[in-house]
Amino acid sequence: MTTTLGLILAGGQARRMGGGDKALLRVGGSTILDRTLERFAPQCADTIINANGDPARFDFTGLTIVPDDVPGSAGPLAGILAGLDWCAAHRPDIEFVASVSGDCPFLPTDLVRRLHAVREAENKPLACAQSGEWRHPTIALWRVDLRSDLRHALVDDDLRKIEVWTARHGVAIASWPDKPTDPFFNVNTPEDLRAAEALIGEQTI
Repeated sequence: MTTTLGLILAGGQARRMGGGDKALLRVGGSTILDRTLERFAPQCADTIINANGDPARFDFTGLTIVPDDVPGSAGPLAGILAGLDWCAAHRPDIEFVASVSGDCPFLPTDLVRRLHAVREAENKPLACAQSGEWRHPTIALWRVDLRSDLRHALVDDDLRKIEVWTARHGVAIASWPDKPTDPFFNVNTPEDLRAAEALIGEQTI
C-alpha cells in the first residue's frame, strides 16, 4: 500500500456539544480520540493531529499537534492544508495524507487501503469515503503536491467548501454500507454521544 500520513482533524468548535473537544469525550471508558487512533494509526506510516489552542491537552497521545495557519475560522480545509504542509516539511518521502474527523469512534480498519484502491482504479488525485448515500468529505485522501493550490483557494478565493475544491481536481468515492452501523458515525451532539455508548455496550462495533 502507498505510504500515507494520517491526519486527525480535531480543530472543530463543537458548538452543538456546547464547546470543547469532541475528540476528548469518553465512550465505553475511552476517549473518542483513543478509539480513532486505535483503528486509524496502524493504517498509516505516521500520524499527526490538527488542533488549535493549547496543544498540551493532547500530550497523552504522544503525537505532533499541528495548528491551522490560515487566519480566521477557515474550517476543515485549513486543517487539511496544515497537514499537507507539515507532511511536505517533515515527511517529504510521503506523497499522500489521509484525513479523518476526530469525532468518529468506529472508523473502518481498511479505510486507507480502500481509499487508495479507488483512487488508483479511477486515476484521480483525491479520494473520499461514503456510507450509504452520505459522503464524508473530511474522511479522505489528499495529494501533498496540491497544497499550493489549496492555499490559494483558501487565502485568495476565500473558499471554504471541501467538495467545491475537490471537484476541481477529481475525487474518487469509496463506499461502505451504513447498516447495521455506520462506520463513519460521528459524535456531534449529546444524543450522538449516548448513541455511541449504546453501540459499544451492545458490542455491535
